[in-house]
Amino acid sequence: MNSQNTSAGTTRDLPLEIAHVLLIDVVGYSKLLVNEQIELLQDLNQIVRNTECFRAAETKGRLIRVSTGDGMALLFFHSPEEPVRCALEISRTLQEHPHIQLRMGVHSGPVNQVTDVNDKTNIAGAGINVAQRVMDCGDAGHILLSGHIAEDLTQYRHWQPYLH
Repeated sequence: MNSQNTSAGTTRDLPLEIAHVLLIDVVGYSKLLVNEQIELLQDLNQIVRNTECFRAAETKGRLIRVSTGDGMALLFFHSPEEPVRCALEISRTLQEHPHIQLRMGVHSGPVNQVTDVNDKTNIAGAGINVAQRVMDCGDAGHILLSGHIAEDLTQYRHWQPYLH
């Protein structure tokens, strides 16, 4: 079944695509002055763009970036390790930028690309929704993983020191 008729018109089945999502939120963003918000987001964008994981995924064409206003979502499509490595790399770099306080959430799950009101690509689906809920449980400096991601990574010795 490729399509179905509805009273609103014809809709096509959405393809199942699994993304490994890193959601990043600037803690206390709304309390900053507008100039401070802009400067902070410019700094954060530069930090993220300079990470090895970001550049590698972008070079391979396997990265979707979505601004969230006070942060961003990075969707990787190769391995659930990618968003976790990226979060750790960002966290290490932030030690040199103590004025930027982030919380991050990671989850793997189904997503679909949708076009927003500005005709730009946006993301919908459980993958991003669960990553948001996971991140919302954290405070500044936290990198939180969903149970799904944590369970996958615990199977590998090199991830053991990072999981608790």
